Amino acid sequence: MRQPRVTMLARQEFVYPDHIRWESDSDIPGQVVAEFAGRLCYLSFGEDAGLEGGHKTIQGRTSNEDYLGNILKVKHGSVLEHAVWSLLLEGVSRALTHELVRHRAGFGFSQLSQRYVDESEIGFVLPPEIQEGTSAYDLWVNACQASLDSYRDLLVTLTGQIGEDGAATMRKKRARQAARSVLPNAAETKIVVTGNARAWRHFIEMRGSASADVEIRRLAVSVLHVLRNEAPNMFGDLTIASQPDGTEVVETVFSKV
Repeated sequence: MRQPRVTMLARQEFVYPDHIRWESDSDIPGQVVAEFAGRLCYLSFGEDAGLEGGHKTIQGRTSNEDYLGNILKVKHGSVLEHAVWSLLLEGVSRALTHELVRHRAGFGFSQLSQRYVDESEIGFVLPPEIQEGTSAYDLWVNACQASLDSYRDLLVTLTGQIGEDGAATMRKKRARQAARSVLPNAAETKIVVTGNARAWRHFIEMRGSASADVEIRRLAVSVLHVLRNEAPNMFGDLTIASQPDGTEVVETVFSKV
């Protein structure tokens, strides 16, 4: 029974413009690019920034933490869209990813293909509401095993029916795309997700709420752990609280930035 795993895959690099005399006190590229974008809106790089075109600049807030803290407070969320991270999500169900990929704005997705990949040894993600050692667990395990057995049988039968007609890769796809129809929503999958800070915040806030599905809420909490460690000035206001049932939820004072 698979457990969710969140792995940082990629973060961006910030390149300071040679013609602007300004430097952030943060060494986290995502935080710096958002700060730069915000300062550009109001020309708050400091009085000696040396911008071309005769524009004068003001000092404004000096620290990245204070600057981004104010961005969150006034909900100037557009500057957060310049900060981007790519995460690898594993040990999640296809039921979860059906909800995940609905978050279109600010995200890009690349998911394991059941058409191309042989799922004969697939794992399944146990819903948090089902406890091991219960009758519900036994029913769930039996249902998953029955679907996997049907998948394997269908794959063998369809492969035989298709025979040698067409290229080998296409023959495999034809068999697997039909056989996968019997696999349940609990089938484990893997997906690479790239999103900007504003999109990640929206996902974490929406899917980390008490009303969200428990599995995707668990993922939202895991994503928050990774991104809060990666960029605390952008995600530090998002906190994790325990529920009476033992699950966790995400809370924030800066909603819908």
